[in-house]
Amino acid sequence: MTFLALDVGNTRLKWAQYDSPVAGARLLAQGAVFLENIDRLAEGDWSSIVAPSKILGCIVAGDAIKRRVVEQLELWDVVPNWVISSPKEAGMTNGYDHPARLGADRWVAMIGARHRLLARNSSRPCIVVMVGTAVTVEAIDASGKFLGGIILPGHGIMLRALESGTAGLHVPTGEVCDFPTNTSDALTSGGTFAIAGAVQRMVDNVASHCGQAPECIMTGGAGWKMAPSMSVSVELVDSLIFDGLLEIAQRRFKPDAC
Repeated sequence: MTFLALDVGNTRLKWAQYDSPVAGARLLAQGAVFLENIDRLAEGDWSSIVAPSKILGCIVAGDAIKRRVVEQLELWDVVPNWVISSPKEAGMTNGYDHPARLGADRWVAMIGARHRLLARNSSRPCIVVMVGTAVTVEAIDASGKFLGGIILPGHGIMLRALESGTAGLHVPTGEVCDFPTNTSDALTSGGTFAIAGAVQRMVDNVASHCGQAPECIMTGGAGWKMAPSMSVSVELVDSLIFDGLLEIAQRRFKPDAC
């Protein structure tokens, strides 16, 4: 029995196939496509993989994109399951005012991070940072309760906002440096420091609230760009959402239901 995990974001669809729907399962294949190329998956990347027995995904891209993904999944006779944030799942407690309104990708990433800490017997609170089209910074206490999180623009949105609101500001991407002396470096450094500062603030908030410094886990397509500029120690985990989907799948797809 194989398992297909889907992470459909605002820019790309990422997928991974495992040999079973359990935490720690062996990765068989993986890939990613931009959303405009979703309609080629059945005849392209997915045409050469073993038909999955179970499919679980999280999606934040909206109903129109979801319909296109489901159409491609008709390649196999398998009904996909989708994560909707809930009050509790996989050992996590959702502290959002309206739990179902929490982005599914945020919820799944937090579940992945929580179990990553449990696997190494860590009892510390945790910060989960996702760096993509948007940036989210989540706070989890030592008991596995999601305390709350913040959302801010990613690098691309920040730069487009400045370009659209500032006459004549059309410059190439620069480098991150402590004291920028040209506009390209100033823009790139400003966006990077804004994200790093937001993470530092949340780390301080969690340390004050919990009485203990949190671990910090970072993921997302642009995570590798941000990690060197962070003012706190971070663990970069590319597969965090897939890790969370495996944890959820292990509990939803019981052996006797397969």
